[in-house]
Amino acid sequence: MKGTLHLTKHHGLGNDFLLLVDLEDRAPVDAARARALCDRRRGVGADGFIRVTAATTGAAGGVTPGGVTPGGGTAGGGTAGGEADVAMTLTNNDGSPAEMSGNGIRCLGQALSRHRGASSLDLVVATAAGRRRVRVRPGPGGDPVTAWVEVDMGAARPGPGCVLTPGLAPSTRMATVDMGNPHLVLLVDDPAAIDLAQLGPRLSAQFEHGSNVEVVAPVAGEPDTLALAVWERGVGLTQACGTGACAVAHAAHDWGLVGERVRVRMPGGEVDVHLDTTVTLAGPATYVADIHVPRMMEVSA
Repeated sequence: MKGTLHLTKHHGLGNDFLLLVDLEDRAPVDAARARALCDRRRGVGADGFIRVTAATTGAAGGVTPGGVTPGGGTAGGGTAGGEADVAMTLTNNDGSPAEMSGNGIRCLGQALSRHRGASSLDLVVATAAGRRRVRVRPGPGGDPVTAWVEVDMGAARPGPGCVLTPGLAPSTRMATVDMGNPHLVLLVDDPAAIDLAQLGPRLSAQFEHGSNVEVVAPVAGEPDTLALAVWERGVGLTQACGTGACAVAHAAHDWGLVGERVRVRMPGGEVDVHLDTTVTLAGPATYVADIHVPRMMEVSA
């Protein structure tokens, strides 16, 4: 419709995103507009806003390979060969930039497959964390609104160093992991017993650029299965986190708690993580709605 912005809304296990497919670069959306659209009371509501544009030649998400992104992750972590098909720009709920989202890029895959009228799609996406290869297939059981999306998330790398003090027992096992964005992983007895709404922002603030914070535990009686709760930098508590699932699987494998194929269970549902030279994330992406937003709503705050 003329005078409106056409968005689609999707979620990955309850971690929801607004998607703008803008391959002709006609609808720039700045941080203030993205924040207003993501507002759950005055806007449409979402954990993040993703704009999909045509990739420029040699695109790697607009970040020099190996350089530090504004959010503190490292670029160039992807292993996808060849040129990117599209580029992804991700803005958090609070208007801050984000390098990468495992759930968000799965939602991007579904949004682009729907845009092209295809039930299956293979593509390479340029992100601020490097190129990521995405494979979209129909969802289990023929669900018309859910796709099954697999993403090569790149290599798991050591995260930023930090001396942590608030709210942690001296014996708490922890690791920092860089999945293109930064993660602090804490091994606990029961993630559900942790007040992560309070602990998450305090721990994130100990890092120069902030960090996602995950609390994780093996699930008793279920080998290679982890229970995860997550606080996301720029968003807060979320139902699921794809990069967080990859980070905790990598850390738990290093600790000898799981093998190379890991099921990660979060409040919103489960994903599968395969650890190799790179980390593969597989899980659902669900279409919610098409939304036509009046231009005046874009700039409301």
